[in-house]
Amino acid sequence: MKSPKLPDYGLLVVLASIWGSSFMFIKIAVVSIPAIPMTSGRLGIAALVGLVVLFAMKQRLPTNLKTWGLMAMVAIFGNALPFALISWGEEGVDSGLAAILMAVMPLTTILLIHFFTADEKLNSWKFTGVLLGIVGVIVLMGPTKLAHLGDDIVRQIAITLAAVCYGIATLFVKKIKGVPQVSMTAGVLVLSALMMLPAGLMAANNIDMNPTTISIAAMVLLGVLHTSAANLLAYTIVHRLGATFFAQLNFMVPLFGLLFAVLFMRERIELNALLALVIILTGVGLARYGILKTIRQNEQK
Repeated sequence: MKSPKLPDYGLLVVLASIWGSSFMFIKIAVVSIPAIPMTSGRLGIAALVGLVVLFAMKQRLPTNLKTWGLMAMVAIFGNALPFALISWGEEGVDSGLAAILMAVMPLTTILLIHFFTADEKLNSWKFTGVLLGIVGVIVLMGPTKLAHLGDDIVRQIAITLAAVCYGIATLFVKKIKGVPQVSMTAGVLVLSALMMLPAGLMAANNIDMNPTTISIAAMVLLGVLHTSAANLLAYTIVHRLGATFFAQLNFMVPLFGLLFAVLFMRERIELNALLALVIILTGVGLARYGILKTIRQNEQK
């Protein structure tokens, strides 16, 4: 790892803009392609791209069964399940709100790591950050919607559960050792596509679909750019500059998601949504400060 320079921050902004725009393209795709077939198609395209990159770099897929077991868990909780939940959620939730809800991902990851690992426990800063994240989600949903559960609130909860899935996936990623990132990415994408294929085919057969050209184009772009290419870029940043530098992405993705929703989808963002975003990002900032404080303490020992 090396000290970050201006081009490195440029890569971080590029990745944040890619992932931030994914909520907009998901919203476009699910207009005429239901969530499950769209997710299956997106992952199939991403898997093909991942394999092409793997073979182009003359690397091989892992051969260890334990590694494949761990990658299967990453595929479930890191791709198949959250992609389906987000896509289904965005059938009834604006892309801007989806981006805000996903801002709780780093907070749920911190909470899960505290309970399921021995080396990254909560401290007061992390705990305060998690609490603020919960408060932010409650502010976003509002007391009226929480009191009267309906389709909209259920879909918002589905998107929030996707954030929890990403946190669970992080636990399994931490357990995978000695596997090149390109090889792991290709393997995870292949497993993800295979997992979603039966559900995608079944849903496609039972639904009268008339996909538009723009929805198909959005699905292809989600597979090539937002899944395959973005994952490779993310691993490059982590490899060169470390996870702490990469964690700054958590501040930018929801902001880009909100920006794209307002500029290109003409979505109207309510005041409580903006307030919720500020609260959640403040929580992420406090939690990140707690992580840095723990790292410094460990370095001094």
